[in-house]
Amino acid sequence: MRQCLTSADGGYYTSQTEGKDQFGLKGDFITSPEISQIFGELLGIWLVAEWMAQGRVSNGVEVIEVGPGRGTLMDDMLRTLSNFKPLASSIESIYLVEASPVLRDTQMQLLCGDAPLEEIDIGFRSTSKYSRVPVTWCEDIRFVPNDPSKTPFIFAHEFFDALPIHAFQSVAPNLNESSQIITTPTGPLPLTKPTSQSRTPQWRELVVTPTPSASNVTTITSPSTPRSQPDFQLSLAKASTPPSLLFPALSQRYKALLPTPGSVIEISPESHSYAADFARRIGGSSPKPSSDSPGNTMVKTRPSGAALILDYGPADTIPTSTLRGIRSHQPVSPLNDAGLVDISVDVDFMALAEAALAASPGVEVHGPVEQGGWLQNMGIRERGEIICKGLGKDEEGKTRVRGAIQRLVERGGGAMGKIYKVLAIVPERDGKRPVGFGGGVE
Repeated sequence: MRQCLTSADGGYYTSQTEGKDQFGLKGDFITSPEISQIFGELLGIWLVAEWMAQGRVSNGVEVIEVGPGRGTLMDDMLRTLSNFKPLASSIESIYLVEASPVLRDTQMQLLCGDAPLEEIDIGFRSTSKYSRVPVTWCEDIRFVPNDPSKTPFIFAHEFFDALPIHAFQSVAPNLNESSQIITTPTGPLPLTKPTSQSRTPQWRELVVTPTPSASNVTTITSPSTPRSQPDFQLSLAKASTPPSLLFPALSQRYKALLPTPGSVIEISPESHSYAADFARRIGGSSPKPSSDSPGNTMVKTRPSGAALILDYGPADTIPTSTLRGIRSHQPVSPLNDAGLVDISVDVDFMALAEAALAASPGVEVHGPVEQGGWLQNMGIRERGEIICKGLGKDEEGKTRVRGAIQRLVERGGGAMGKIYKVLAIVPERDGKRPVGFGGGVE
């Protein structure tokens, strides 16, 4: 997934094709900020509500977005925040975590206008058109400065679904095996000490392999086009791999499925790392060493800030066999046309919550809740009617506004209001719910 999406040599997001845009009606898919400006406005309002709930700090506020797309969401948020002068004056920095130089240029034009762009040690920097606040682009969240005195508000919209996964399947024990073999990057190696695991089900990794012309390899199918044979296939590894021995052992949720041969799970270690990073920025580090960030400790005397994650996936189950491709708004095989197809997976929200809570004692997690309900709790319909009132006699414009809102909140079938979820990471406060999750404005 990483190679197909962000490789410098032909990655889906990092390369540019003449006249081609991944987003919007003319592209491959359309996201919520592109459907209605109200989506980004409400995320801005949520930030305002959290800022108020945390004492209305007068300085040191950071606004961070990972995977900003074309910059539409951040633009709608900053325009909204500019109407709240005390908060707007407290914003010290804006950070965008973006791996694509092409998208970075698009974001800069929208957010900064004609302001110059300079290269700095952690990436690139310009100035917001809404204020003199610096806008900084970094390729990875690790390059964003981590200062315990700051109050970071972090947003991740359709970001985690594009992070790489490992897929594993539980297989029944092979009692005829005389020794255990592990597959490593340098080749198969026998384990020095066979263990009792050889008599119990084991996890085997599903790996991407080229499709032979006449394949007799066990293949896990994915959603595909009518094309008879994809370029690649998911094949079941014949022996344990380092990831199959490590990642499924990280959570009791995965362990509970191991005794059932045929169970398939998807795990995204990079997603766990990002969620843990968010939590540490908000609540400080856990006193226990973190496996995904050894030696990276941050003492934060007063937890502050928040993170809001909006993406698609199950609310409380482990994603299974969700690798998918999309092109020109149609589902296609993710195993064809590498670099030309958007690839994504369902997000494991419970895994993100586990990672955040394990990373910092100073945070709590709320959600996930369905996007439709969250947007209505935030007042999407009321905001829509205000916009419609301003349109006067433009009935066609009013229809577009109301239709966009309905698309975002609709719950029927696989509609966006149901399949998209919202999860918040906030400073620990004895379970007091944030706005949109059952709480009120203070």
